[in-house]
Amino acid sequence: METITLPVYNCDGKEVDTIKLDNSVFDGTINDSVVYQAINAFRANQRKGLAATKTRGEVSGGGKKPWKQKGTGRARVGSTRSPLWRHGGVVFGPHPRDFSYELPRKIKSAALKSSLNSKVKEDALFVLDELKLKSLKTKDVVGILTNLKVDFKKVKANNVLLLVEKIDNTFTKATRNIECLKVNVATDTNVYEVLNSRKIIVTKDGLNELVKRLKK
Repeated sequence: METITLPVYNCDGKEVDTIKLDNSVFDGTINDSVVYQAINAFRANQRKGLAATKTRGEVSGGGKKPWKQKGTGRARVGSTRSPLWRHGGVVFGPHPRDFSYELPRKIKSAALKSSLNSKVKEDALFVLDELKLKSLKTKDVVGILTNLKVDFKKVKANNVLLLVEKIDNTFTKATRNIECLKVNVATDTNVYEVLNSRKIIVTKDGLNELVKRLKK
């Protein structure tokens, strides 16, 4: 496959350079199978697993036998907290559990490569030369996104993903009020957030670090 070349933009939205993507990562291959596994694993790992019901032994009350064993003509009962009774325990109900599981590193890496390749095919991956802010204010970040043709009226919440080399507290404060924007360190990104974004903006240094991670 031919090497893919993408334009590099500055904060004013002007093309200032081009970058050749690494063929070992951006080879155009999209493996739906590994992407499916990675998405399922990610969503399972997000589950809290806190659903819980009480068995007959955990429901309060029921210590006294409702009536004597024999002689009443009714069925024998040992407790008012039997699952057959109102306010009784629950049979085979849910209990707190851990839904998480770990995927092999090669599968996670292949899935992330596939998700990035899909964004390149959709022309949804934009490379930013460097992220320069005049001041760490929200309006400056909005200005950069506007220059990169981000339409704030059409995108839904967290539909623009900004991947940078590193994040500090001041930068987080400048971006946290932008509803459509999600910011992450490039080396920490995952398949779910990549596919869940309509547009991905990655800094040049962040892209280099991400490629290093995927080539290991």
